[in-house]
Parts: sequence; structure tokens; C-alpha cells
Amino acid sequence: MTAEEASLTRGRDVYWFVGGPLDGRVDTRAPSEPAPCTVRYVHLHDGPKIVHHYDLHQVAGHGGEYRFRYSSADESDDPMSDELISGDAEDDTS
Repeated sequence: MTAEEASLTRGRDVYWFVGGPLDGRVDTRAPSEPAPCTVRYVHLHDGPKIVHHYDLHQVAGHGGEYRFRYSSADESDDPMSDELISGDAEDDTS
């Protein structure tokens, strides 16, 4: 994160995405806005939809990491997913 990005996020909680198609993306939230425990990302393209899940891991300070969930089972209908992010190959969801 550059000094400019850091100044823009002052006072906000910062969440990083680690692994998977959202790797390297950053989300910020007001401290009063609760972060979902799981984020579901739906990749839309010409073929079947592809669903990825990210689980929240708290880090010291304000914010956390959303780590890519590696799983061999199809979890596209996971009832524990709190937030949905959808996109396609050219969509920037940050």
C-alpha cells in the first residue's frame, strides 16, 4: 500500500484478499460497519458460473485478511456466505 492509499484509508478498517481470483485486492469499511465472516465471489463468463469463497481471518489492528478457501467440494450454495461479490474476467470489484 502506498503512502497515498494509506492516507485515503485513515480511520477505516482495511481487508486484504489473499489467493484466488481476488488476490491483492483491498476492501475498506467504516469501523462501525461489520465485516462478513465469509465472502462469496461468483465468476461469470461464457461457461458455467464459478464460485469462490474467502474466509475472514482477523489480524492485529483494524481489519483483516480474506483468505481463499481451497476446497474440492462444490460450495456454491454455502448458507454461511454473508456477502456476495460477482464479476467477470474484466470486472474490477475493488
